[in-house]
Amino acid sequence: MAISFLRSYRTSGRFLAPLLFCTVALTAAPQAFYPLNDVRPGLRGTGRTVFSAGHIEDFQVEILGILRNVGPKQVIILARLSGGPLAQTGILQGMSGSPVYIDGKLLGAVALGFPFSKEPIAGIQPIEEMIRGTSLDPRSAPEPALEATSYWSFFHSTRRTNDAAFPTPYGNLQQMLLPLAMSGFTPATLQTFSEQFRHLGLEPLQGLSAASPATAANGSTTPLQPGSMISVGLLTGDMNIVADGTVTYIDGKRVYAFGHRFLDIGTVEMPFAQSEVVALIPSLNTSFKLSTPGNWIGTILSDRNTAIAGEIGRTAHTVPLEIDLRSGSTGTHDYHFQLVNDRFLTPFLTQTALFSILDATERSLGRGTIRVSGEVTWEDNLPPLQIRDTFVSDSNVLQQAAADAVVPLGFVLGAGFRGIRPKKISFHVEASESKRQLRLAQAWTSTHDVHPGDSVEITALLEGENGLQISRSLTWRIPPGAPLGLLNFTISDGTTLNFPEFAGLTQSSLRTALDLIHTINAFRDNDALYVRIWRQEPSFTISGPSPSAEISDPPPSVALVLADPSSSASSNAALTLIRGSRVAELSIPTSGYVISGAKTLQVEVKE
Repeated sequence: MAISFLRSYRTSGRFLAPLLFCTVALTAAPQAFYPLNDVRPGLRGTGRTVFSAGHIEDFQVEILGILRNVGPKQVIILARLSGGPLAQTGILQGMSGSPVYIDGKLLGAVALGFPFSKEPIAGIQPIEEMIRGTSLDPRSAPEPALEATSYWSFFHSTRRTNDAAFPTPYGNLQQMLLPLAMSGFTPATLQTFSEQFRHLGLEPLQGLSAASPATAANGSTTPLQPGSMISVGLLTGDMNIVADGTVTYIDGKRVYAFGHRFLDIGTVEMPFAQSEVVALIPSLNTSFKLSTPGNWIGTILSDRNTAIAGEIGRTAHTVPLEIDLRSGSTGTHDYHFQLVNDRFLTPFLTQTALFSILDATERSLGRGTIRVSGEVTWEDNLPPLQIRDTFVSDSNVLQQAAADAVVPLGFVLGAGFRGIRPKKISFHVEASESKRQLRLAQAWTSTHDVHPGDSVEITALLEGENGLQISRSLTWRIPPGAPLGLLNFTISDGTTLNFPEFAGLTQSSLRTALDLIHTINAFRDNDALYVRIWRQEPSFTISGPSPSAEISDPPPSVALVLADPSSSASSNAALTLIRGSRVAELSIPTSGYVISGAKTLQVEVKE
């Protein structure tokens, strides 16, 4: 398909890894909250967080004041922190959500900080706002109306851009970045995708976990409690992407954490694990914790402006991702993952995993060819999305293949149709260190004059590197009763033929998800040679369940209606005007070579 134009979880999107039994620390009475109206400068309290391993330690808090109307009816409590390593490190990334108590009553969570500050001055999110702003019942939240959005606009969406990356309504007081541990990824992957992750308010770090949190056990019997460190999983399995923060409040099985948004997804399902701190890394900008996750113990269900919230003991519905790679230099490799189900994050995380796998096994410089085939199945009654493309380049073929391979998935998820939920994503990748590309050098027909019922042979000569020449031929029979006159034979690569038919395609031009999937599946591959037989007359291509259907040479009055974008006929279907109605189309396989070039020949049909 010309996409560039446009071991444990293999069978289900249900997160099947057994949950580690997690004991929640119970108190004799419900946790009391410190009233916001009683907060005043000079009050002293205690905060709780993890500085080493899984041990929760106290630090001291001095209230400096209250910042009102930092957002619409939003209040932030300003405080100075001290104790433990804070004098050397300042506020640490990973402390987001650390609970603060005054007189034993919960005030809120450490959530904001000042970059490059000489003192550990923090903004505290009131606990009432954290609870009020989150909902733990996905059924209670209506499905949002989705606008048709390009996958690539994900990187520029202001809705998904966190306060940490850009100026915020708090002035210099900014939401603390969340450390994003990426274990199993190559250094080039972190370098390539770090900017996109920072736009999400995440700080990518080389992860330290030696195994998937779903199978690892940190051996800790410490119950989850306020001040515990947790890791929220975006991608898990043979490689892991988890974001670290701190638990603020536990109410039965309900858990509230971070004190600010994670990705501002809203209703979501992401697994979380209790984690341990391996080291504290001081920095002149913002220091951070390095941690390693244990077993999954629950699911985050709500990601809102003031907190994330979830449920202990609940399994997360995630999307299985399978990638198998056959490399000419390193052999066969199989990878298995679970990733978060989100119309922006699912394709982005898939691209990140694909790039890292290719970067780990294939050379990044020099000529190469990568062939990608894949399939996305859906939970709803929709046909699978087929992914097929071959990439050749003298350099940078890894990034091109990883990016373009997920474009169809991103295009479908970002189209704005309700209820599109991936069930499983799988890719098969073949890589070689040769440049498998052929150029159409010559083409000819066996005759220039034919009669209805005759056969004509079309031959194409393809040329490659080092003097390689390959010829391909096929025979086509002129239909009996065919109209007399000129008949055109365009011998072409797939991209050249795709362009006039799909140039006007947009996500909003198709009325249903079924139409969109059928249209994308109809894209021609770029590793085959095509022969399009057509006549010189106007034709309208209708996209939809039969995207190759054409209305050939309609009467002038009908053509005027179809060509008018304001007419009801053209507004109810995606129509493309093509000068030349198709009589037939044939394809010739080329053994995995990418084809470029096009030539048109003519024969005349006579009596």
